[in-house]
Amino acid sequence: MSQNIIEKLITELMKLPGIGRKTAQRLAFFILAMPTEEAKEISRAINEVKDKARFCTKCFNITEDNLCSICKNSYRDSSKICVVEEPSNILVIERSGSFKGLYHVLLGGLSPLDNVTPEKLKIKELLERVAKDGIKEVILATNPNTKGEMTAKYIRELLKPYDIKVTRIAYGLPMGSDIEFADEVTLSKALEGRREM
Repeated sequence: MSQNIIEKLITELMKLPGIGRKTAQRLAFFILAMPTEEAKEISRAINEVKDKARFCTKCFNITEDNLCSICKNSYRDSSKICVVEEPSNILVIERSGSFKGLYHVLLGGLSPLDNVTPEKLKIKELLERVAKDGIKEVILATNPNTKGEMTAKYIRELLKPYDIKVTRIAYGLPMGSDIEFADEVTLSKALEGRREM
């Protein structure tokens, strides 16, 4: 067996976030030792998500359809929108079981140094939803770091003309961390203790 194909796999695995050379090497040899059908199933899952995944036309969550399953669910509280930076944040909040409203994904956080301006985020679309969808509360659940705080304050200012409650998740989450790495209990407490901005 050529060392080149193993090295190519290691190089490709290192492109994943948080995967260094040692972890990539371990994963490559683990994949090599897996039953062929299991390894092919991973490959098929990657291909399928790349072929079929798209953004929900309403909230910008990941979906296979025009609307995601949360936006389609008539049992959700459509008067509340939880604003997050990335689709992965929704998965963590949903696992906590604490929130039964709708979501809005910004697809990033404000970062002038990285050239991420308001126009590059889904802020205009959020304001359109607030204006026409009978929203009573917007929960700002951006990450508790500099970008997330700047984004939350910017959106709060834009929402001032609307007659709605604007809250920020509480700091049960450590500053400088990302929501997707929080455990369910911490996130649940953060949602319960949200405060008005």
